[in-house]
Amino acid sequence: MRTIQVIEPTLEGYSGHCYSLVSSFCRAAAGARIQLWSGKGSGQVDFGPDVAVHPWFRRRIRLPQAWWLLRRLLRQDAPIVVMTARRSDMVFAWLAAGRSLPPNRVFLYFHWFRETPGKARFLRRMAARLPNLVILGTNESVVEVFRRGGFANVHLMPYPPTPPARELDAPRFRQLLYAGAAREDKGFSRVVDLVEHLARLKENIPVTIQTSADHYDKYSAATRTDIARLQAIGYAPLKVVGEALTPDGYSALFPGSICLQPYRRADFVDRFSGITLDALAHGCPVIATRGTWMAGMVERYGAGVAVENLSAEGLYAAVIAAIDRYPSLQSGARAAGLEQNRNSWVTLLRLLD
Repeated sequence: MRTIQVIEPTLEGYSGHCYSLVSSFCRAAAGARIQLWSGKGSGQVDFGPDVAVHPWFRRRIRLPQAWWLLRRLLRQDAPIVVMTARRSDMVFAWLAAGRSLPPNRVFLYFHWFRETPGKARFLRRMAARLPNLVILGTNESVVEVFRRGGFANVHLMPYPPTPPARELDAPRFRQLLYAGAAREDKGFSRVVDLVEHLARLKENIPVTIQTSADHYDKYSAATRTDIARLQAIGYAPLKVVGEALTPDGYSALFPGSICLQPYRRADFVDRFSGITLDALAHGCPVIATRGTWMAGMVERYGAGVAVENLSAEGLYAAVIAAIDRYPSLQSGARAAGLEQNRNSWVTLLRLLD
């Protein structure tokens, strides 16, 4: 049985995209023995009998820990996959490898990369020093950045969605949904504005909102204010989910829902969202900010509504339009989810063979 070393420092439990990402890979790589190096809070997370979880990373010292771990793992023969790669991982791979990095040993999966002149110069230096480094990117814009930087071994690998736990039916519309961490860049304040608007209109549209924090249980001051504002609205059909959900609990949010993603355009113009892919995999239409990666997905498949006006009135109009067209948008979402599932992990597994 082949061993694969997997590194995901921000995995601290079942919340966030890290769990679904890693568990998806573990399912796809069935038959391999996986050594997972994750955050200190991940000790109780279960990925199955062939996955050994090492709760290794501490937030404050995770950068030196990453260098030390890469140095240690490169002395072994197993390939190393960094699931959520950053520029620092290239530096650590170079420092840990010594004189040269062997072929097909380190695989860095970049979910997004915003190019600047300084970063372009950095990539050219790293490409010269690490000709055998394998780069994976979630979309064409990420892949092209690394190719322009001089890396020869660059591959497109779309982000894998979380597949539904069971065969999907086609439920009627039942609720609006904000899933995932409550964050400013993910438009949480816009969603609170929408709930206030629904309350003023005396609407009766059910709304479920996750208010869980990020990987390290942190909220910004603005998000704390928005959570307090949400709790004070008194909208009867509102359900607030403050705790981190189990995988089954998270999966159950999507069927029959419309997923609200009024994400900040400047932050997500070419940056993917795992929640979008999870929604589509469950046949859940998405309302997304026009001009973002998510809006491109829903427009391509007829899987939701792309909205320009993110005011409460603009989002409300998009919600009504999505409810009116729900069966059609649901079909588009399911088609998009099936297409994304077919692409999951094929590229990486082929490279690991």
